[in-house]
Amino acid sequence: MTHKKIILASGSPRRKELLAGLGLDFEVRLLPDIDESYPSGLTGEEIARTIARKKAAAYRPTLAPGELIITADTIVCLDDEVLGKPHDGQQARDMLHKLSGRTHQVITGVTLLTEGLEHTFACVSQVRFARLTDEEIDYYVGHYRPLDKAGAYGIQEWIGYIGVESIEGSYFNVMGLPVQRLYQALKQFNLI
Repeated sequence: MTHKKIILASGSPRRKELLAGLGLDFEVRLLPDIDESYPSGLTGEEIARTIARKKAAAYRPTLAPGELIITADTIVCLDDEVLGKPHDGQQARDMLHKLSGRTHQVITGVTLLTEGLEHTFACVSQVRFARLTDEEIDYYVGHYRPLDKAGAYGIQEWIGYIGVESIEGSYFNVMGLPVQRLYQALKQFNLI
């Protein structure tokens, strides 16, 4: 089914799981210390697309003939504030308190890179959290791994089970890879 050798340029176990769910063969390629900075004044969608493109640019020198590199970046936006990956447990608690009882956006930018193509898109999902108690937030931060997740939560974990009231858009996007949109782009550009 694949016309290209697919390279997932991500160490995220969630992205690996989601891409595997498409039934495509792929390998993971990781580069250290990719610059994920972005200029101020960008919208959430622009930030996610910019970082996905920067990641693709870092991998371009490793691109071999016949390869397709997929990069992605997921951000969480509450109003105009970007909530990245928390640095410690207290910052994770602070982020979850901000999200509690509110609706936020989860935005994933994806870049497809081959020798003759660079295509970037963004997918946006609206997520509504119920009010979370201090005890619920402490339990989640103490028993799960919020430090490797934008916005300090994984929707597929306990906090998603008890906290997410509604989603408008792709659930898989909130996990970190909008696989339906990715599949459509792969078909559109005859990559699968």
